[in-house]
Amino acid sequence: MCMLDVLYISWKIRLRCWSVLLLGALCFCGTTGWAEAETSAGGEDFQRCIRKLQREAAVAGYSEYIYEDIIANLKPVEQVLQLDRKQPEFTESFFEYYKRRVTIFRVVKGRELFQKYSDLLDELNRVYGVPGHYLLAFWGMETNFGSYLGKMSVLDSLATLACDERRSDYFTSELFDVFHLLDNKRVRAEQLQGSWAGAMGNMQFMPSALRQYGIDGDSDGRVDVWGSVVDALHSAANFLQQIGWKRGQLWGREVVLPDGFDFSSISLDTAYPLRRWRNLGITKTNGNRIPDVEMMAQLILPNGHTGPAFLVYDNYEIILKWNRSRYYALSVGLLADKIADRGNFYISSYPEVAPLKSEQVVALQNTLADMGYEVGKADGIVGTNTRKAIRLYQLEEGLVADGYPSRAVLDSLGIY
Repeated sequence: MCMLDVLYISWKIRLRCWSVLLLGALCFCGTTGWAEAETSAGGEDFQRCIRKLQREAAVAGYSEYIYEDIIANLKPVEQVLQLDRKQPEFTESFFEYYKRRVTIFRVVKGRELFQKYSDLLDELNRVYGVPGHYLLAFWGMETNFGSYLGKMSVLDSLATLACDERRSDYFTSELFDVFHLLDNKRVRAEQLQGSWAGAMGNMQFMPSALRQYGIDGDSDGRVDVWGSVVDALHSAANFLQQIGWKRGQLWGREVVLPDGFDFSSISLDTAYPLRRWRNLGITKTNGNRIPDVEMMAQLILPNGHTGPAFLVYDNYEIILKWNRSRYYALSVGLLADKIADRGNFYISSYPEVAPLKSEQVVALQNTLADMGYEVGKADGIVGTNTRKAIRLYQLEEGLVADGYPSRAVLDSLGIY
C-alpha cells in the first residue's frame, strides 16, 4: 500500500518507505496497536510512535532527510509532559497570573520600545490594522521582549507531545509543519529551539503559524523570527489580521458591576449588546456609563463577582486564538492598555483569591455530576461546562450565580 502511495517519490525513497513499513509491521506483531497503547515520555511506546511518524512522513512525500535524520533522532522529554500538566491557568489564581506577567518592568520597557520602533509600529498598524501597543504586549508576554526565546528542542518537545495521547493530533500536525519548514529550507534544524510546547522566536509562533503567516519584513530573503525583530513583528501583525483582528476596535475593558448585580438575567459565556450591559448598571472604572451601542460584549469574571470584571469584544476572541487561556488573553489586553497609558485599573484593589487545588475541583465536579448536573469529564479544570453547572446550582440554592467555585459553593456542597 505504501508503494502505491509514493510512486511520485524517487526510487530510493520508495525503497526506504517499503523497508520502514516492513519494520513497523514486525514491531506491531503481537501488540494491540498504536491507538490502544499507553503513552509515556519514553520507552517502547515512544519508539512505536516514531516508527509511525516515519511511515507517515514517507507517505506524505517528505525527504529521506526528514524521516532518516530528523525523525529517527527525536528524543522524548519527560519535563515537557510535566509542564503540559501544570499550566499556570490550572494552578494559579487570575491575580497571581496577572501580577507575574503584567509587571512594571514590562510596562516601562514596552513604552520605551514603542518609541524606539514607532515608525515600524505605525507602518504595521497602517498595513495590518493592529496597533503597536498590542504587538508589544504579545512580545512582552511571550519572551519578555526577546530576552528569553526558550532553549528546549522544538523537535523533541513536539515529538513528545505528539506521542502523548492527550493532544496527539494537534501536536502531530505541528510537528509535520516543522518537517515542511525544514524540507523547504525555511528554517534550519539548529535554529529550532523554543518553548516546551514547540513555540519559537521572539513572538513564540507555533510551526503552523510560522508556516502560514511568517513575513520577511526586512526583505533579506528569509523569515527569521528569532534574529529579526522586524520579521517577528510583521509576522505577528499578519497573523492577527489573518485570523480576524478587528481594525479600530479595543480588546475589551475593565468595568465595575453595580451592587446587587442580577446574574440571573444573563447567561455565562454569552455576548450581549453593550446597550444591555449599560442598562444593567455596569460602568467604566472611571464611573462613566459604557457606550449605548449594539456592539457585542461578553462579561468575564476570572475571580467571580468579588473580583475584577471585564467586558470583552471580538478582539479578545482573537487573542484567545493565539493562546487558549482566559488569563493570558486578559493579561495581553491589560498590558497593551498600560503600555498605551489607557484606562483606569482597579485589579489590584480586589482581595486575592487562592486557587482551588485540583482534587477540590475534581470533588466539586463529581459532586455536581452525582446531583445530575452536566460537568463533562472530572478533570480538575474549571472549564465552560463546570462553570455552567456551578451557575445552575447557585441559582437553585439562592447563591450569587456567577459560575465561580467560591468558598460559599464549596461549603454548600460540603467540599473542604
